[in-house]
Amino acid sequence: MCRSIKTLRPPALPEEATEEEIRAAALQYVRKVSGFRAPAAHNQEVFDRAVEAVTAATAELLAGLQVRGGAARRAAAG
Repeated sequence: MCRSIKTLRPPALPEEATEEEIRAAALQYVRKVSGFRAPAAHNQEVFDRAVEAVTAATAELLAGLQVRGGAARRAAAG
């Protein structure tokens, strides 16, 4: 997996991931899968759509995950 993609859920992050962090991870994923750091003009639209789709899927995943003990750990830390 792409090393620059970091875990975006607790306890790896003390708070919820930001939209910017989610989009950055999605961009790294699409870059890795496509093999393009920056796509050519004729591929830009499909590349951008893929980043948006992966961003949305990642946000949905993170919103639905239940981390055992996560609330207790955050309460103890705060």
